[in-house]
Amino acid sequence: MRHYLYILFIGFVLSLTSCRQDFEFEPSSGGLEFSKQTVYLDTVFTNIGSSTYTLKVYNNSDKDIKIPTLQLAEGQNSKYRLMVDGIPGKVFNNVELLAKDSMFIFIETTIDYSEYANPDSEYLYTDKIEFHNISGAPQTVDLVTLVRDAYFLYPKRFGDGTTETLPIGGEEIYGFYLDHNDPANGDEYEWINDKPYVIYGYAAVPDNEILNIHPGAKIHFHADSGLIIGSNATINSNGTPSTYDVDGNVIEDNEVVFESDRLEPDFADVPGQWGTIWMTLNSNGKFNNTTIKNATVGLLIDKNTGTLNMTNVQIYNCSNYGILAKTATIDGKNVVINNCGQAGLACSLGGDYNFTHCTFANYWPRPNQVPVSIDNGDGTAPFALVNANFTNCIIYGSSSYGISLKKEGNLFDYNFRNCLIKFFDFGQFESDPLYPIANTTDYTNCIIARNSTTNKPDFLNPTNNRLIIGEDSAAKGTADFSFSTGTSDILNKERFGPLSDMGAYNFIIFE
Repeated sequence: MRHYLYILFIGFVLSLTSCRQDFEFEPSSGGLEFSKQTVYLDTVFTNIGSSTYTLKVYNNSDKDIKIPTLQLAEGQNSKYRLMVDGIPGKVFNNVELLAKDSMFIFIETTIDYSEYANPDSEYLYTDKIEFHNISGAPQTVDLVTLVRDAYFLYPKRFGDGTTETLPIGGEEIYGFYLDHNDPANGDEYEWINDKPYVIYGYAAVPDNEILNIHPGAKIHFHADSGLIIGSNATINSNGTPSTYDVDGNVIEDNEVVFESDRLEPDFADVPGQWGTIWMTLNSNGKFNNTTIKNATVGLLIDKNTGTLNMTNVQIYNCSNYGILAKTATIDGKNVVINNCGQAGLACSLGGDYNFTHCTFANYWPRPNQVPVSIDNGDGTAPFALVNANFTNCIIYGSSSYGISLKKEGNLFDYNFRNCLIKFFDFGQFESDPLYPIANTTDYTNCIIARNSTTNKPDFLNPTNNRLIIGEDSAAKGTADFSFSTGTSDILNKERFGPLSDMGAYNFIIFE
């Protein structure tokens, strides 16, 4: 019986072998086609590996071919790395490709900027992938990468293999304190604009210290990283208005930007790529001409009795909140917030807030994410909402309601003056004394958008954070000019009387 089964097994194997076709590969004579003629690996920071990019190679002929040599033009000296048919390398011989078939080539790079330094803090590194054949010159695909130098700030590593940490709430987190005399970065309390800053972990400004961020500085955070401002410490983000030529191109970029260290275009608007800027108890701050984008929480102000002043500030694409303020004191002018997963601005546990000529929008893809949320308690005890004043503001988004108010006790003082507020009510709040249908006292000269056809802000493209208003906006010419006189909008264009526009932007005529 065993002998019989053995004969059957051998016969089965032979039958499979007899069905297999032996492919005849002939040397390539060219004629390959490619998904891209140039692969741009986007901008990378020095010594930081790029993302993986893909090139697809097509053999559209009727012949099975063998590419004699597929290689990087710089060979083993190239800064690029390839993966061909699952094999890593820089030079490959006799690469087989079936007729009417294709293959993927995966491309990465890591480049040391110091090998190519130039005075512009950028270097364009290039190479080619060569596909050799028997007909003549090889076919090529160009590879291009812009390399940027940077200041790298990260926790120290100790001799025992552990790293520097920060004590937060009884736990240790991956982070470090800034240093006045760091051997690699100089004075880490003065962030300048000659090259970007890349931060790993949480950088902390110690108690009573001051962090000054100069005009034009760009700060990039790695995943799970951020900035902590200690007790009685101060952050000054000192951006100034950028200058433009007649065609709208930037001549001098003076804005301060906080964002992720992922520089690929696909990550330009992805929320939650880094943590937050956390202002702790009694810290102070000033943010002028500053953009904060793609964080979990743009600004976290935690039971802060210090003062935060904000002028010409944009906060976009935060997975939780644009600003989460707990018992804070904030004075904001020309503040713009949009696309946040819970609320754009959350004034929580009371506090003292004054916002003038601000645009609070929320066009988060999921519904019911409000632009502005205000409360004075967490269900345990009320806190004093000393002021929540909104003047000449636009509060609008994809949710039916622009505002969410939750009052505990009587310490709840708020006022909206000359604001455009979205409030599509379906009977739920028609008798609620906190909201504008039943309450006119706290909504002085406000325009309440109660349906989708009237009193719209006429934003240019709110989904993409373009919140400038057009000539058909209900916010046009309806602000209280006594709060506008002598001011400019967020684009540094003067507000002229006797009428001015609600929100952070003067209206324009859309082309």
